[in-house]
Amino acid sequence: MRTAHRVETVRAAEAELMARLPEGTLMLRAAAGLAAACCALLPRVYGARVVLLVGSGDNGGDALYAGARLARRGAGVTAVLLGARAHEGGLAALRAAGGRVVGEHDDPYDVLAVADLVLDGITGIGGRGGLRPDTVPVARAARGSDAVVVAVDLPSGVDADTGEVTGEALRADATVAFGTYKPGLLIDPAREYAGALRLVDIGLGATLPSVPDLEALQHQDLARMLPVPGAESDKYRRGVVGLVAGSARYPGAAVLAVEGALRGGAGAVRYVGPAGEAVIAARPETLVHAGPPAKAGRVQAWVVGPGLGDGPGVAEVLATDVPVLVDADGLRDLSPEVVRARPAATLLTPHAGEAAALLGVAREEVEAGRLAAVRELAARFGATVLLKGSTTLVCGAGGAGPVRVNPTGTSWLATAGSGDVLSGLAGSLLAAGLPALEAASAAAYLHGLAARRASRGAPVTAGDVAAALPGAWRDVTGG
Repeated sequence: MRTAHRVETVRAAEAELMARLPEGTLMLRAAAGLAAACCALLPRVYGARVVLLVGSGDNGGDALYAGARLARRGAGVTAVLLGARAHEGGLAALRAAGGRVVGEHDDPYDVLAVADLVLDGITGIGGRGGLRPDTVPVARAARGSDAVVVAVDLPSGVDADTGEVTGEALRADATVAFGTYKPGLLIDPAREYAGALRLVDIGLGATLPSVPDLEALQHQDLARMLPVPGAESDKYRRGVVGLVAGSARYPGAAVLAVEGALRGGAGAVRYVGPAGEAVIAARPETLVHAGPPAKAGRVQAWVVGPGLGDGPGVAEVLATDVPVLVDADGLRDLSPEVVRARPAATLLTPHAGEAAALLGVAREEVEAGRLAAVRELAARFGATVLLKGSTTLVCGAGGAGPVRVNPTGTSWLATAGSGDVLSGLAGSLLAAGLPALEAASAAAYLHGLAARRASRGAPVTAGDVAAALPGAWRDVTGG
């Protein structure tokens, strides 16, 4: 599992470790890993032209020491000092290794124009509010060059804790993180600035708390949580999920939600709504009922909302004592008091616009601060929340504990009906007995993996994504 920690946590862990080590040890460890990563990105190190963008903090020191290592291997290394001061030890090491510093009579734009690699050591994890105006032209020149841009721990100008980008930032091709990932490296919009990620172990593992602020599942994590039917399984042991979805205007939403549920491993799907004929035509194994939900038969979880329009069923489903997933139209005017009073788990799956309506803020505010939004929703409703979008986030009920970020998302999921498939898939996992946090995390992971599998870089439909779910499941489990 990939984990991330807030700046305050990282600072405390570093301080505890530094108290037991010789002065400068952590910086030298970070610089060694950074230099090794740069070597791997260069076709050859000897003769390569490397430019260091050096700020005043330790981030600049990391860049200087890494630059010294590259210079000792034959690279031509030039530092552009962008802060009020530079790390004295790092600067001395660079000069001793044969590196040079751009002086008042040199033009930093000339060296950037011919650089093979640029190290961004301007601000790092302590930066807030975007790049300073005086550093913006140099950052733009670095990004406009043909050089590979490598961020030192974090791209300068992005918020390490929230993933927000409130000013200009330097977009990297790769980011080398030290000790642990920072939340901003995994959450959009900042994630878009980070490029490929590499983690350098500097020995923080023993001093970091065991519970991170953010976590991202990997294949092996998901394989352990996915339900597998046993020899004595029947449809109820596998899980029966009820779907209240679709309308005369949106019958396809019901079909896609049913597809997601069936391909997500449900033992059976009970559909309630006006799109029964379309559902049976697509998936004849579905158990269709005209309604109301209470008369549809036994289920172990409900999904309500996809394509529902103004149709009934939301209040009745919320009044049940089984887990409920609420999506799309079911989220409209949803009462926090009703959700908090439920005896069973509730999973909300809004996109940014729906989340904004639930929070009473502008959509842009949610998109700029996704981490804060998902935590606030989970706290306000006392429910697990899956916030869909460029970075899908899952937060446990009440907003406590690590937020999970889905690493498999792809822009090809931005297609009509994709969310309906996700709802059915997550509902089937709820019915199988997974806790809401696990069901939401696993569904988002499989959903993104299926889209990647189906698209291979080409356009896909929601139906294509649903059809690829079994293959995604096999990719994870090795089946």
